[in-house]
Amino acid sequence: MTLTEILPSLQKLSHREKIQAIQFLAIELAKEEQDSGVIENGKTYEVWSPYDAFSAEKVLTDMLEQHLLQKETK
Repeated sequence: MTLTEILPSLQKLSHREKIQAIQFLAIELAKEEQDSGVIENGKTYEVWSPYDAFSAEKVLTDMLEQHLLQKETK
């Protein structure tokens, strides 16, 4: 069944039934994402944070100062 075949039936649903259809589709999509192995349930993933990234702060500060100096000399 194609989306164009389903759309007229979806339009006839009540407000509550449309919300239930959305919830159903969201759950189905989440299941597919889990099955695809993109994110595994219960597994931990490392996420980079700028917290304590002092060298990055120094580089950005130096770049900003250089930009401001160049702007002043123009």
